[in-house]
Amino acid sequence: MEKENNKHIMTVINGRHFSDLEGFYEEISRLLMKDEDWKVGTLDGFDDILYGFQGQITWKDSQKSREELGFDLTKEFYENKIRQGKPFNVMLIRHKLDELVAGKGQTLFEILVEIIQSHQKITLILA
Repeated sequence: MEKENNKHIMTVINGRHFSDLEGFYEEISRLLMKDEDWKVGTLDGFDDILYGFQGQITWKDSQKSREELGFDLTKEFYENKIRQGKPFNVMLIRHKLDELVAGKGQTLFEILVEIIQSHQKITLILA
C-alpha cells in the first residue's frame, strides 16, 4: 500500500507475505519497483533502490520477520556463500559467520533494518 503525500511516500512491508530473504526481495520489488523490469535480489540491490525512496516505511509483523530472518536463516545464508566461493569474499563471510555464532553478529533482519535506517530520508516503523 503506497500513498503519495507532498512527495513523501508511505509504504508497508507486510511480514506475513514472506518467510525468507527471497520472499522479502519479492515483497520489496512489488512495493517499490512496480515500473521496473528487474527485481531486487541482493542486499546491495536493496540498499541501492532505497536511494530513490523518501518517506515512511512501516514493517508490519516485524517480530515475525525478526524470528524468520534470524539466526538460523542468517547462518544458512553465510554458509551458502562460503560454499559458493567466488565472487564472494569467503574470509569476510567466515568472519561474519563466526561473529554470528559467537552471538556478536547481525541477523539478516538486523542487516535489513540497518540498511533502511542508513537512509536519512526514510523513517522506519517496526510494527
